[in-house]
Amino acid sequence: MSSKGPPQSSEELRAAILDSYEDLSKRLQQIARYVLDEPNAVALETLAVIGERAGVQPSAIVRFAKAIGFESASQMQKVIRDGLIAGSSVLGYSERVRQFAEGAHARESGKPAEVLSEFVEGNVLALNNLRELVKDADLRAAVELIDEAESVYVVGFRRSLPVSSYLAYSLQQLNKKTIFVDGVGGLTRQQMQSITAQDLLIDVSFHPYADETIQAVQLAISHEAKVLSISDSLVSPTAKPATLALQVKEAEIRKFRSLAATMCLVQALVISYAFVAARAEGQARKPAGKRRKAS
Repeated sequence: MSSKGPPQSSEELRAAILDSYEDLSKRLQQIARYVLDEPNAVALETLAVIGERAGVQPSAIVRFAKAIGFESASQMQKVIRDGLIAGSSVLGYSERVRQFAEGAHARESGKPAEVLSEFVEGNVLALNNLRELVKDADLRAAVELIDEAESVYVVGFRRSLPVSSYLAYSLQQLNKKTIFVDGVGGLTRQQMQSITAQDLLIDVSFHPYADETIQAVQLAISHEAKVLSISDSLVSPTAKPATLALQVKEAEIRKFRSLAATMCLVQALVISYAFVAARAEGQARKPAGKRRKAS
């Protein structure tokens, strides 16, 4: 597909998938999303198992690998596997969650203490995975986007509402000009209409993605504003067009999906921005202090 040849690293593969995603068929996009979301499984499982979990035929995985530039699916798997080894990743998050779920089903009794234990264990897995999933460079870039924005718009509906409301509240407490887009009365578009190229939209969105959040992202882009997306997939309808996307994979316990990892990520962003803002404020005061001392 590329004149440069097949991707040589997991990072190059990730970039190649994101670059070509819109040109792929719906079936190949389905595989692309699985490869991005579950690299450990793709690296370590057979094509039959990958196909079953991704909901496609093994032959489609081969077609996908060739569409990205590989000669075979095994060549793609090797690139991902080499990346996992280089990153000292032992057992994939999805596999750990699967093992945890099997153990939870085996001891399922409905006792409140055991339910609490299940949620704690599941969230510990998700939090440990968050540390591996989100790169330092992306976190720094996200904080920089917040710092440089004239105004920060924050949107997130349904399950994402607690996170987005907390984020908006925290930024306001730090005296960052923040607009919380809550869409009350169906006014999402009206609340977004003043966003400009100097502003930033932060969206929090998970599958199934809220139409209001997608609409907000599209409006922000049409106004040339930057978008920081916090989502469960790098190719979600909110993350794919974003300036920067941070991926979060939450625990799912007894069919309930948690928000612990997402809230942890948002808190890290807020506190990191607080440090940046405090440093800037301190530097702004230094010249005045020197002048007083000289007099």
